[in-house]
Amino acid sequence: MKEKGIPVLECPVKKALEVVGGKWKLQIVNQVGNDVRRYGELKRLLPDISEKMLIQELKSLVEFGILEKRSYHEIPPRVEYVLTERGRKVLPLIEAIKTFGLQMQEA
Repeated sequence: MKEKGIPVLECPVKKALEVVGGKWKLQIVNQVGNDVRRYGELKRLLPDISEKMLIQELKSLVEFGILEKRSYHEIPPRVEYVLTERGRKVLPLIEAIKTFGLQMQEA
């Protein structure tokens, strides 16, 4: 099946949604933003996400190169997440979605 001349399997929108689609990934990227976030902070900032889902989504974002996971060999163990250069490219998309959401609230 083709969409505007691009085979669906090669569609860039499909690839983008594979990387940051779903209920939680964009929210996680938004909460990390330009900051360094620890796991516990993310859990507090996203209270509706289950622990299992947060761990799964963080792992996926690290695998896709959107987040960098920094582990420190301390007691207690400390793990931090920060956006990579690739991850920072998602922030303008989030801003566009926020703008769209505000416009939809006004409608």
